[in-house]
Amino acid sequence: MAVRPRCRRLKLVLLAASALSYPMGPVLAQEAPTRLERLEVEAESDDILVQDGYVARQDRVGTKVDTPIADIPQAISVVTQDQIEDQKPRTLNETLGYTASANPNSFGFDSRYDAFYLRGFPAHYNGLFRDGLRQYNGPSAWFRTEPYGIEGLTVLKGPASSLYGISGPGGIVNLVTKRPKDEQFREVELLFGENDRYQTAFDLSGPVNEDGTLLYRLTGLGRLSETELPGYPDDKLYLAPAFTWQPDEDTKLTVLGEVSRAVTGGTAFFYNPAYGQVSNIYEGDPAWNDFTGQQARIGYEFEHRFNDLLTVRQNLRFSTVDADLEYSGHYPADPADPDLLARYWGHYKEDMRNFVMDNMAQFEFDTGPVSHVAVAGIDYGWSDYEAHNGVSYTSVDDAAAMPLSFSGSQTMHQAGIYLHDQMQWNGFTLFASGRYDWADSRSTDHLFTEHDQTDEAFSGRIALSYRTEWGIIPYASYSTSFSPNIGFVYDGVTNERRVARPTRGEQIEVGAKYEIPDYDATFGAAVFNIDQTDGVVFDGTFDDAGNQRQRQLDLNARGLELEAAASFDNGFGLIASYTYMRMKIEKGAPGTEGNELSSTPNHIFSLWGHYTFQSGALAGLGLGAGLRYVGESYGDDLNSFENDDRIFVDAALSYDFGANHPNLDGLMLQVNAKNLFDERKPICTAGNCYWDEGRSVFGSLRYRF
Repeated sequence: MAVRPRCRRLKLVLLAASALSYPMGPVLAQEAPTRLERLEVEAESDDILVQDGYVARQDRVGTKVDTPIADIPQAISVVTQDQIEDQKPRTLNETLGYTASANPNSFGFDSRYDAFYLRGFPAHYNGLFRDGLRQYNGPSAWFRTEPYGIEGLTVLKGPASSLYGISGPGGIVNLVTKRPKDEQFREVELLFGENDRYQTAFDLSGPVNEDGTLLYRLTGLGRLSETELPGYPDDKLYLAPAFTWQPDEDTKLTVLGEVSRAVTGGTAFFYNPAYGQVSNIYEGDPAWNDFTGQQARIGYEFEHRFNDLLTVRQNLRFSTVDADLEYSGHYPADPADPDLLARYWGHYKEDMRNFVMDNMAQFEFDTGPVSHVAVAGIDYGWSDYEAHNGVSYTSVDDAAAMPLSFSGSQTMHQAGIYLHDQMQWNGFTLFASGRYDWADSRSTDHLFTEHDQTDEAFSGRIALSYRTEWGIIPYASYSTSFSPNIGFVYDGVTNERRVARPTRGEQIEVGAKYEIPDYDATFGAAVFNIDQTDGVVFDGTFDDAGNQRQRQLDLNARGLELEAAASFDNGFGLIASYTYMRMKIEKGAPGTEGNELSSTPNHIFSLWGHYTFQSGALAGLGLGAGLRYVGESYGDDLNSFENDDRIFVDAALSYDFGANHPNLDGLMLQVNAKNLFDERKPICTAGNCYWDEGRSVFGSLRYRF
């Protein structure tokens, strides 16, 4: 078995015998070995996200039904399984590093959270979905994504509430869990690298019974690792079982689960000696610096097709996150001597619970010359978190022994009904989507004061595209978003603590998509304008209970996106993106109106290329290189100072031993480097400053059998 580095494949080598006959009589036939083209068996299931190399062709995220991505009149980016394998991201933020309008660079090195922005808006609280179902985060109990456990992700740009309900104006990221395959697939991998990083992983899938009606997949990972910060680990145990039962071609039930435990550093911050400045003094105390997160999820996807007209689906999931955070920091011990620092130690615990269920019916029919694919559905979501906190100015032992005080809780119930119809006629595609949401929340602050709030809203989308005879698909769309917010905010004028108002957004987008004929290559361009009211941002200060304060403000984002992806038959793959954006504060704290939002660069550019030699002595050798440029931005909302631009260079080197050595089929060695030239600058957000992560190099040895 051999593996090409661009995707997981099973190679079948056949020997063919040829017999030569002559008119004068039979002659002894000679057998000549013939090496035929490899038979490809990919790791991705192509069940939800259909992909080939770096290019995705079909997905459900834009419509809730299987639709060619080029036909969806809204900007969509996809990170495929091959891209994940070639780049070896360690976190979700790294996975998004080459995606247009995605910015995971605002908080420097901080592997504790998957904190990222889409089109300038924070998407880590309400913009994260898994397998089409919403995945809420609490204030600190966040679900952390293991890139090894997904077979790709899709980014739907702009408001998506017309189908998905509660979400932000910048868009959503939908993670596609590895799911069972109907053919045998087995893989084990060892990874090792700098900072004593040791990791082992396995991925097993295939049919359970002879008739193939029951399939399984079991994905697991174990890691022990340090990082460049002292006393900041990156340890993990991850296990994700999945089963599919498909008694006939019209019925399918897939069960998806996960249990994981991760320990990272509790403090990723460096001491800021003055406003807008960062020192090399690490705030963490190695003796008190574990951030332990335990998370689990269990759910299913059920689908039944009654006939050519009607298909029904029900998807649901229950998930939980328990966070136990040890953190520390410095403060001036003597106002007269700013260099004399004292230390504090904090302890924070939070439990988060989620339940989501989505019921939908899909209808396919024609009205005269117009073909319809329509969806009607109702979904329900429940989330609940409770947090406790404590701070000691005495010692680590005191912090470990002190009782924790209640610091806040919230329970939310949400229900929504939606309708969507996609109509096609003579090259035109019209999307019309509408949804109404109700959300009830009960919030309790650290003083045990309860606040009840009820929010409801209509969200919609109308979009039109036209497929020209040249293959270019221009489109235009209008969409809105609605999102009640979990937690509390501080009023920008009165500074009073209150329950956050819902965030609302609306977008106008005009763009074009192009699938190059006869090539596995796509190109997209989009211009967008987004208005948001009551967005939630951190202001960099903390309340008496140790919670970071959040405020609400109105924003406007305008920008241009260019994105391309290609996988050619000669072994070359390419990903390129460019984003120009201006994020303006329309209404905010005094002195900020009309300014640009902090740590939001005007220019972001990325380019990644990967080439695998197909023949000759170098067959099986893979070379990859990438560049990520993040432009200048402001360090605070007052726009009083700037963050420098930065360039990160990544690289990959791999060798498929089976390309020239059939007895080593399935064995691959790969080395990846992140930030190869050790670019490390301060990055400030809302006046707080962090450091970029330095260079990281690690290698992996993978065997598929």
